Amino acid sequence: MNRHLTPDVCVVGGGSAGLVVAAGAAQLGLDTVLIERAEMGGDCLNFGCVPSKALIAAAKAAQAQRSSAAFGIAPVEPQIDFARVMDHVTETIAAIAPNDSVERFEKLGVRVLQEEARFVGRTELQAGPHRIRSKRIVLATGSRPTLPPIAGLAETPHFTNETIFANRTLPTHLLVIGGGPIGIEMAQAFRRLGAQVTVLEAATLLAKDDPELAALVVARLRAEGVDLREGAKIERVERTLAGVAALLSDGTRIAGSHLLVAAGRSPTVEGLDLEKAAIAYTRHGITVNAALRTSNRHVWAIGDCNGLYAFTHMAGYEASLFIRGALFRAPAKLDPAIVPWATYSDPELAQVGLGEREARQKHGDGIRVLRWSFAENDRAHTERATEGLVKAITNARGRILGATIVGPQAGELIQPWCLAISRRLKISALASFVPPYPTLGEAGKRAAGSYFTETLFGPRTQRLVRFLSRLPVW
Repeated sequence: MNRHLTPDVCVVGGGSAGLVVAAGAAQLGLDTVLIERAEMGGDCLNFGCVPSKALIAAAKAAQAQRSSAAFGIAPVEPQIDFARVMDHVTETIAAIAPNDSVERFEKLGVRVLQEEARFVGRTELQAGPHRIRSKRIVLATGSRPTLPPIAGLAETPHFTNETIFANRTLPTHLLVIGGGPIGIEMAQAFRRLGAQVTVLEAATLLAKDDPELAALVVARLRAEGVDLREGAKIERVERTLAGVAALLSDGTRIAGSHLLVAAGRSPTVEGLDLEKAAIAYTRHGITVNAALRTSNRHVWAIGDCNGLYAFTHMAGYEASLFIRGALFRAPAKLDPAIVPWATYSDPELAQVGLGEREARQKHGDGIRVLRWSFAENDRAHTERATEGLVKAITNARGRILGATIVGPQAGELIQPWCLAISRRLKISALASFVPPYPTLGEAGKRAAGSYFTETLFGPRTQRLVRFLSRLPVW
């Protein structure tokens, strides 16, 4: 028998986006239903951000033992218990999981249905025995790993980000298909934990990032022994007695023990019967407008499923836009100019706004490119982490268009630039604040300050100061 529910808000998907909406709506006093067919917390908690960063942290600790000579500490080759490393990953997930649990959300007043949902009408969903009708339905179904059309892949054992963190055997030679952020992060982490690693990228490594700064990350991985191959066209992959092998279009055959596919992600829309609700979608995701509303005015799509930005922080941002726009009926439109992202390699690579290439395409030669190297930062010297730089882009009037940082803690250091761009500040705002000394954050201030160097110390200013110096002291 159908159990009929008529909540004020119905959310499909218990990942980052869906949880923010469900918690917000319930705390605002609205009758809220959350439907999640798998694990609460979604990809980020269970298969993405959390486990990957836990693995990266373990790998960084291992690398610190190898690279301590500069500090007067004898370097050693770490003894790695890979099963214990994976225990650390599992324990990290478990420590965070209560924040996303069914129990917590039920305490907030959310009715959680652990079922699979599908549309049966424009404003109706079926979830197990439950028929839910709501005038506000939020789809937050996330994304899944993309499997490229490579011959033999379906028959060859392989990991994706959804399965690799359950593995407890250190690969002797990990083949990674894909040289984007996930592929690069995992390649460096497994290399530092003792595996031989080969990355096969059909196009360009870290292709969406600033080429000048991405090159520093690529150079570091190569220096650590990761075999990075750009323009590698894979004809087929196959199972072997020793593990797996990839055959490239140039005839090269690369054998490994394990295979990781990190070739991007695809929005999860199958099984929802979107057609029954007149919701438009493509293979790139559910079609939405700037307010994240679908072609059905009662339905919004947020997070990875709309195909706009596959980042956890953007899922949370889009959830806040729904709350502001649909619940408070205030103006709320997605602003693509403020989108940041980071690759948690070592050195880290982070960007917000436009890169140099995109800024030149949009604004021509009327931009200013500002740089400041960590080699000129005192704190970086104390940490022996002087590799990298801050690179900022402004228009001719000093409006900040974007910033990219490669170096230690770039994901943290990009945040003042995120604030500046979201508030549409000029470069003077970041040039004039006073950071504590010594900090890595000074590099951002110095990069911003370089915008004024020519004006401040140029011939006209010098003439003015010489004139003023001849006047009586006041």
